[in-house]
Amino acid sequence: MLPIAPGARAVIRDEEWLVRRVDPATDGGWLLTCDGISDLVRGQTALFLTSLEDAIEVLDPAKTRLEPDASPTYNASVLFLESMRRRSVANDERIHLGHRGVMNLVPYQLDPALQALRQPRSRILIADAVGLGKTLEAGILATELIQRGRGKRILVVTQKAMLTQFQKEWWSRFSIPLVRLDSVGLARVRNRIPANHNPFNYFDRSIISIDTLKNNLEYRNYLENAWWDIIVIDECHNVAARAGESGLSRRARLARLLSNRSDTLMLLSATPHDGSARSFASLMSLLDPTAISDPDHYTPDDFRNKGLVIRRFKKDIKDQVQSDFQERNTVRLRKPASAHEEAAYRALLAIPFTQGGQHKAGRQQELQRVGMQKALFSSPAAALESTQKRIKLLTEKPNATPEEQQEVDGLRVFADALQAIVGDPSAASFSKYQRLLEQLRASEFGWTRQDPADRLVVFSERIETLRWLERQVCADLKLKPNQVAVLHGQMSDTDQQELVDRFGRLDDPIRVLLCSDVASEGLNLHYFCHRLVHFDLPWSLMVFQQRNGRVDRYGQKHQPQIVYLFTETVTDRIRGDLRILEILQAKDEQAYLNLGDPSAFLNVYDPEKEAEKVSDFMAQGLAPEAVEAKLERAGADDSDNEGDWLMQLFGGGDAAATAPEPVAPSSLQKINEPASLFDSDYHYANTALTQLNQGQTLCQWTPHDGEKVIALTAPRDLQDRLKQLPREVQADNDHYSLCADPKRMAAAIETARQARQEQDTWPQLHYLWPQHPIMEWLGDRVLTHFGRHTAPLLQSQKLAPNEQAFILMSLVPNRKGQPLLVEWQVASRVGEAAFQLEDFDAFIARAGIRAGGLPNRGYTDGLAALQGLMQQALPAAVQRMHQHMLERQQAFAAQLNQRLEGTLAELERLQGRQVEQLQLDLEKQLETVKRGRFEQRSQQINRVFDDYRQWVRDTLTTEPQPWIQVLAGVCHPQAAGA
Repeated sequence: MLPIAPGARAVIRDEEWLVRRVDPATDGGWLLTCDGISDLVRGQTALFLTSLEDAIEVLDPAKTRLEPDASPTYNASVLFLESMRRRSVANDERIHLGHRGVMNLVPYQLDPALQALRQPRSRILIADAVGLGKTLEAGILATELIQRGRGKRILVVTQKAMLTQFQKEWWSRFSIPLVRLDSVGLARVRNRIPANHNPFNYFDRSIISIDTLKNNLEYRNYLENAWWDIIVIDECHNVAARAGESGLSRRARLARLLSNRSDTLMLLSATPHDGSARSFASLMSLLDPTAISDPDHYTPDDFRNKGLVIRRFKKDIKDQVQSDFQERNTVRLRKPASAHEEAAYRALLAIPFTQGGQHKAGRQQELQRVGMQKALFSSPAAALESTQKRIKLLTEKPNATPEEQQEVDGLRVFADALQAIVGDPSAASFSKYQRLLEQLRASEFGWTRQDPADRLVVFSERIETLRWLERQVCADLKLKPNQVAVLHGQMSDTDQQELVDRFGRLDDPIRVLLCSDVASEGLNLHYFCHRLVHFDLPWSLMVFQQRNGRVDRYGQKHQPQIVYLFTETVTDRIRGDLRILEILQAKDEQAYLNLGDPSAFLNVYDPEKEAEKVSDFMAQGLAPEAVEAKLERAGADDSDNEGDWLMQLFGGGDAAATAPEPVAPSSLQKINEPASLFDSDYHYANTALTQLNQGQTLCQWTPHDGEKVIALTAPRDLQDRLKQLPREVQADNDHYSLCADPKRMAAAIETARQARQEQDTWPQLHYLWPQHPIMEWLGDRVLTHFGRHTAPLLQSQKLAPNEQAFILMSLVPNRKGQPLLVEWQVASRVGEAAFQLEDFDAFIARAGIRAGGLPNRGYTDGLAALQGLMQQALPAAVQRMHQHMLERQQAFAAQLNQRLEGTLAELERLQGRQVEQLQLDLEKQLETVKRGRFEQRSQQINRVFDDYRQWVRDTLTTEPQPWIQVLAGVCHPQAAGA
């Protein structure tokens, strides 16, 4: 039986500790995470293994000493009750705090958290379309788990350009501090921790890029020896298995390792699969290895009922976000090709490409031409770079064949045609660029390069195109070098993050950001930009979606202006291929308006494979009309093998099918915000600091009632706590300002993002709400105000004469030490009658217990007698609560046991299916090989299912005895005369 519960006070090694967390230990005992209460250990956090401790004193609630509270209006007692109330959150299925983050709450944002909280363990793929706010949705779920004691240790894995953005979002909106372990952060961490220490154990909450983990073997060992409560993998399609690959990539192997290092796993991606059953199954197996028996043949029913996936498109939530999503305006600009460009097209078509020293007409040569054509469609500069590389490769090759020499001759003619365009400083022959200049200069387009709040994003696939644009745009638009910047994947992680930060700051001189497709995933570029230009059209519908999502996203204040550039040519073959790209753009627009998922048209669900498929259309010489008809058929009815159910799940069917059941008529109905004894968080913090500074100076602090701001200087024990925060939010002078107004906080976030210095781009104001570390510290201080094993005694004239009441809190934990059932009850009686239980909220309203609600007469003559009578009555009140909780525990355990039996039966069925599938897979193997492989793989299957069974049993099995704490005694002043 669990000897002690979270929230309890325990005497360990003759010091008093507040138990924050209870976890099963591998030695069969329990691991207690405790905060020191008594003077010698105050401010310290310690871990205790129950099996190694000589004695842990479990304090008997019936022997709790009642201590009269002499504070004005019983402030100490009310603070004590409120602090306990804020930390006693059951592991239920409701939203308690996440909805109060600094954001404009929309109901759909709560759905992932609600769906995940219904599961035995919260593991979910949040696959909402681009721009719907997956980072916020993940933050809401993380907040709910933190409140339940299931989020102390967090690891976020994302793309290197996203590190700072993700870190800021979670800190400024949810007060979740993530220490950034980028190249600079890692060096800083190594200077702070002892050699050979695991950095993931040193910081409870950290964020790191997938590439840093993938490329550094040292960190694999660190990962294998660390455990988290929550792991988040952002842009998780990058860690999925790829169709056609025989083994797992390093990223996929890393994700598999991480999936076993936490209870909660959140996967985030707007493009969660590459169209193959095996790829999507690999993500499902990260979330639940028991869900899918055959990764090549399964249906949505195999995982849908487990609630592992949620996916919505903009069209699905449009009715909720009318004011927060602007309808995009698409502009298609056309320009006839110049004479020099037509010459380059003809020269390209004339090149006799070779493979292996030979010129072979057919598909392979056409694919080579299309590859070079792709560079040319980006820019003559990009095509010239590729041509020069090819010439160099062939001319430096020993024993070049005559056919290779012919190719070199053709390439040189092509290079000369390109040079005629690139070499002109005015770029007069580059028609697409000239059309872009006309648009940017046009008054009807309305772009003002002097306006810092009206910036421009230009996308191109080729870095050489971006570099050419950087030089040319500066000259033609009369921009200074610091007003144009290039963002591409060859930049370091810190350089990418710094550039994204600069683009979001109003006072930065940058006006035009030239991006490769490394910027198309996840980045927020919409703060001062609503104009996006596709300088070259992507050859992937998924890239269209990702690019446009940088400015067409939740929170955009202006109508997004999306600009596409088209070149019109008289060269037939080139005209047909350019027309195919126009068709792709039209299909993206069609999907945006109707389907939701544009990748359904090409049905390969991976940007690289989409580009390959488009290249193949061109290499085959398909007419644009044939390509369009093929895409129409795919969009209307995807009948290609495994595509049917993927379409239903991710684009063509009902998006709501991703949820196992309707979440609620309105997700807002699932919010359960308990009544507070204070008017606001500001009122609570102000009262707490006032009370804690009575008689001694705990810290220097100043309240600002009008702004709901509290400024304080952190004392030593708080300074030690705040060392776990990101360096950017730690105050050099230990002076912090906290604001309880979400609107002021949102304004502070906006102001900070515009700051000139990088360290100033974090908001100077901190959010004053229950999850902030300083508020948690205040709560701990309040809870230690009363002595060991004591509870306050209050008097209320509003009670009946001779009435005695005891405020009691009881919880029933599971075997993992997580509180499943939490009840606040008041045991009360008049005279010598039996104690009856009353709802806490009803009692405090009746007794007038709230901040400033009761006058305190202090120590009166009859107080000692009153205290004695209450002390005598306490055991009977505790016994009444114990009896009630045993009944509740039995009924609750019966419900859980029914759920447990169903889950175990389902696991038995799934295990049988996996073993059956294994036998089918090995059917054609030699008997000796079959026996060995069956034994090895079946042991692995059994181990996975046995581990999951044990996890489910520990989660859904309650401890037989409830834990009870006496929080306060309340009586009428005349009870002393009873």
